[in-house]
Amino acid sequence: MKMELARVNWMLAAAAFLLCASGGSSAPMVCHFNSRALCEFEGRHFSLGESWMDDACMQCTCLHPVGVGCCETVHRPVDFPAWCEVRADSATCKAVLVQTADPRLPCYPGEEIRDPGHGSLQPQQHRMG
Repeated sequence: MKMELARVNWMLAAAAFLLCASGGSSAPMVCHFNSRALCEFEGRHFSLGESWMDDACMQCTCLHPVGVGCCETVHRPVDFPAWCEVRADSATCKAVLVQTADPRLPCYPGEEIRDPGHGSLQPQQHRMG
């Protein structure tokens, strides 16, 4: 009986964490729960309900004694041209779209194809002679 109650509490804590972490957002988020993790980050101990941000832009919450739950905070776009890719900036925890062929160039969804791999960026003019 005691073991079953602990199992139910663990499942409820994990479910509550995932619901709260999603923030009601419709954007897909990656979350994970580690029942063996300690509520500790960079030498600091955290109590039940306290949160911290790790180096990978994951927002973690202490669910002591049942573990730690973490969700990514970078909101990644899901609808963008195939010639673009998402890069996450770990310093700002923001996602940016860049051109796959040249990641130094930004990518703006909804604009004309500007991928150098698809030809010139300037329309060619043909001279008739």
